[in-house]
Amino acid sequence: MDTLLSTYFPFFNITMTHFLATIVIFLIILLFCLRSSTIYLLDYVCYLPPDHLRITYSNFKEHFEITKASQETIDFQMNVMERSGVGVESCMPESVHQLPPNTSLKNGKEEVELVLFTIVKDLLSKHNVHPKNIDIIVSNCSLFCPTPSITSMIINKFGFRSNVKSVSLSGMGCSAGLLSISLAKDLLRVHKNSLALVLSMEAVAPNGYNGTDKSKLIANVLFRMGGTAILLSNRKQDKQMAKYKLQHLVRTHLGSNDKAYRSVYQEPDEEGIVGVSLSRSLIHVAASTLKTNIIKLGPLVLPYSEQLRYGWSVIGNKILARGNRNRNEIHVPNFKKAFEHFCIHAGGKSVIDAIEENLKLQKEDGEASRMALYRFGNTSSSSLWYELCYLEAKGRVKKGDRVWQIAFGSGFKCNSAVWKCVSYIDPNETNAWSDRIHLYPIEIPVFDC
Repeated sequence: MDTLLSTYFPFFNITMTHFLATIVIFLIILLFCLRSSTIYLLDYVCYLPPDHLRITYSNFKEHFEITKASQETIDFQMNVMERSGVGVESCMPESVHQLPPNTSLKNGKEEVELVLFTIVKDLLSKHNVHPKNIDIIVSNCSLFCPTPSITSMIINKFGFRSNVKSVSLSGMGCSAGLLSISLAKDLLRVHKNSLALVLSMEAVAPNGYNGTDKSKLIANVLFRMGGTAILLSNRKQDKQMAKYKLQHLVRTHLGSNDKAYRSVYQEPDEEGIVGVSLSRSLIHVAASTLKTNIIKLGPLVLPYSEQLRYGWSVIGNKILARGNRNRNEIHVPNFKKAFEHFCIHAGGKSVIDAIEENLKLQKEDGEASRMALYRFGNTSSSSLWYELCYLEAKGRVKKGDRVWQIAFGSGFKCNSAVWKCVSYIDPNETNAWSDRIHLYPIEIPVFDC
């Protein structure tokens, strides 16, 4: 062997021992690089609004009656609310409870400060992390974009380092939470041995709609206050304390399709009142975007048996089509063979129902999404974390379990994140559900159409 090496590498005096040692060192370096690129989720905290901010159905109706909204507008919103899946424990910020609602910049900033200052303080103090140890901070808030930015508000409040890498995302819709995770992941891949703080919320206070366009009134019914703070790390020493590790993150954007692009769209109505319209095609667009997302995610997570069954059904249909024969139904992969838990964006009851149907999931698979929607409402980009929080409080997440988070947002976007639980999750640990998890799940009222 030494003779062969000398023949092919005459300029180097290489022995078999040196050659093997070089290979071993190369493999060790490669293994270290791969391991160091792992993104760990150390912990997260969801905001728990105080009970006095709850908005019941009667409060909601009375509020619009006092503000002299038309009876048709009130009846429409109450009709949507009864079927929305949003319960009476969901909350609105203080300024929305005022008569008339105060939508000023000042109140928007106060809502951001109330939510984010609370959860950042809770998260950092829980793990005794000094603000100056944070290397990266990413925030997302779609409709509220103040100057200075939201990340600057956090840096100023907690005294982060002057060289902290900060990014504030806006206009990205309800899928922005996973977009922020994706951005933090990319930054952590570049900056080794770092901690990243990700903040997701939507400011409700400045974004209520008081016009008469029904497509824009739906948002009044669905959206509620909330937010989450997430601590990520790529540091080797944090592996033991991490709850989850990120396995996959797949992003899909169908903005080149006009129908998808305008399915969630902020614009003024005929009277010049700005609101976010939700089109009737939204559910269809979400299903189509999810299908595109799954085409990329499926090969990464599904067992080969499911991939083969899906591939064979597609090929079979193409053969039948050539023979002008009736096509068979395309096989829908069994995603329960890839994941133990599902966190579907709590955009509304119809959204959850549609995704369950498209993925052929059982009702229990969407329980966390329905309960989060009922108690907290649609909290936009943070809703996925209220759902995971529910599963943890119920004691259902075990070490080794895989969680699929599915987010939808304007653009139109569908983003998927796959997390693997790497530690024991204590169901008795205090979180946003601890005070009344024993009351859930509940039977959500169903109203006749």
